[in-house]
Amino acid sequence: MCAKKDDCYPLLRHIDTPADLKRLDRSQLPQLCREIRLYLTEVLSQTPGHFGASMGAVEIAVAVHYVYDAPEDKVIWDVGHQAYAHKLLTGRREAFPTLRQWGGISGFLHPGESIYDAFISGHASNSISAAVGYAAGSKLDHKDNHVIAVIGDGALSGGLAFEGLNNVSERHNNVLVILNDNHISIDPATGGLSRYLVKFITSPEYNKLRNMGAKGLSKLNLLNDSRKRNLQRFNNSIKALMTDEGNFFEDFSMRYFGPIDGNDIETFVSVLEAIKDFEGPKLLHVKTVKGKGYKPAEDSSVLWHAPGRFDLRTGELAKKGKKNGAPEKFQEVFGKTLVDLADLDDRVVGITPAMISGSSMGYMLRKYPERVFDVGIAEGHAVTFSAGLALEGQIPFCNIYSTFLQRAVDEVIHDVAEQKAPVILCVDRAGLVGNDGMTHQGLYDLAYLRSIPGLTLMSPIDEWELRMMMYTAYQHKDEGPFVIRYPRGEGSNGNWHAPMEELPIGKSDELAVGDEQVIVTYGPVGAVARRVVERLREEREQSIGLINLRFLKPLDTELLDELPKRYRRILSIEDAALAGGMGSALLEYYADRGVAIPIHRLGVGDEYIRHGDVSVQRAYVGIDEEGIRAEVESLLDRV
Repeated sequence: MCAKKDDCYPLLRHIDTPADLKRLDRSQLPQLCREIRLYLTEVLSQTPGHFGASMGAVEIAVAVHYVYDAPEDKVIWDVGHQAYAHKLLTGRREAFPTLRQWGGISGFLHPGESIYDAFISGHASNSISAAVGYAAGSKLDHKDNHVIAVIGDGALSGGLAFEGLNNVSERHNNVLVILNDNHISIDPATGGLSRYLVKFITSPEYNKLRNMGAKGLSKLNLLNDSRKRNLQRFNNSIKALMTDEGNFFEDFSMRYFGPIDGNDIETFVSVLEAIKDFEGPKLLHVKTVKGKGYKPAEDSSVLWHAPGRFDLRTGELAKKGKKNGAPEKFQEVFGKTLVDLADLDDRVVGITPAMISGSSMGYMLRKYPERVFDVGIAEGHAVTFSAGLALEGQIPFCNIYSTFLQRAVDEVIHDVAEQKAPVILCVDRAGLVGNDGMTHQGLYDLAYLRSIPGLTLMSPIDEWELRMMMYTAYQHKDEGPFVIRYPRGEGSNGNWHAPMEELPIGKSDELAVGDEQVIVTYGPVGAVARRVVERLREEREQSIGLINLRFLKPLDTELLDELPKRYRRILSIEDAALAGGMGSALLEYYADRGVAIPIHRLGVGDEYIRHGDVSVQRAYVGIDEEGIRAEVESLLDRV
């Protein structure tokens, strides 16, 4: 470590904009990359974030900003967790220690945070489509700027990326796609011929000759758009013959360059400068190392994707083990219960779109690897694939984060609900999610799922109920699709590993009987409300009713019909958007029956909730213990 922090970063501390970066001599860029990695390591050891991808992509950020002229040139990152170096080079170095904290800078990219963030980058696979749109808009405005999409190999597996690739050559543009390949092999050419080919196809002489030939054919009126594409495919075929392989990207009429060492900054800059003004869409394939520059992260890329706090000197990760007697995370309960169900029935299978570890489906993968399907970043495919499995007689538990299920709404409606495919959708990370912020909040699933006929919707108050709901869905596997919604993190019941039993469909759980006021909750926020009810009974001798709804579809109509006879008002509480949520369902139910009872709602209003600790987010929207108590007492004072 340096005696003074400024001594560690003699170059980086003077860079606040890409213009500052351009003042450096090219020979200084390797040192700058080392300083960026040192700074990232120092900050992220104490301020948890996405580590491995950003460490590997340092040279991408430096090279792109050294060669191109952002913000006039548009740089779109896919996704943002590889763009921390980009943040440091665009005026956010001093704010970087506030990463992913309430009031601090985001862990992803958003145009509202910086003019250098050309496009939002929380969900994967959108960069190429956005780049094509930017390029088309620039052409309409007669601008001569560049558009660059930086996409990771994981994001490239998403269907939207292929839609963008399919469209990129349909209109004349100069989009550059930089493929950051840090994990998946895409059959690159290797050896001396490959190195020669990279040098050859980026050389001014080759491209001058290539362009002269094209211009000559154009003057003779022999090169219309169709023939131009055919000629390009012929050129690609010649290159394929030289390398004894075809090239996937050039089948999309994109010029392919690479692969090159994406962690060799001087070569990277030279290649970008060589291809910068080439006409037409281009793809530069770069190979990078996740965790580059920090050996523990290089040795274990999965563990160091988002490692949390760690010891800077030793690489030892901060222990995350739960305290004795503390509840399990909902994810752990899901994963272990899924194995128990798989033990019962060999038709039980698990499906996840690239979230094996996050969903805890790894438990089943280890025991029944042939019955677990990781389909990659392909949520729509995951849902339709599950429907096919279900209609063939399997029992699919399809686990998708709430924020990513948004990308598969059509498949839920068309491929699952309309044909009553008995898929069990497990909606993980529902509600407020914490530090990942607005792009990852799981707030909207209630509104769009509640409107789909044929779905059974349920949400557990704790881990025990999650286990029982999974078993209930399994037991009713032939009756149509089920949706089980639950949040990230720990619940409130450590005694969840009980014999599995079926819950009655469409029936609520009345947790407390009150005098004039009743709280209706959906999901784990009910456990918070229960503590409030217990405190008010002890401290103010106030009796408040409490209903754990359990099922949003079908509603417990028998109980709902009783509430207006027993109470003067209802307070609904949900960890979801208020519009179209559980409180809306209650309003609709009573309005349709002409029943007049005041309903007050707590949940997330018409706004995007920024990043920060989930406890801060819940306090902000008023669904933490203090917020719920304040609302209840306010209503009591009105009586």
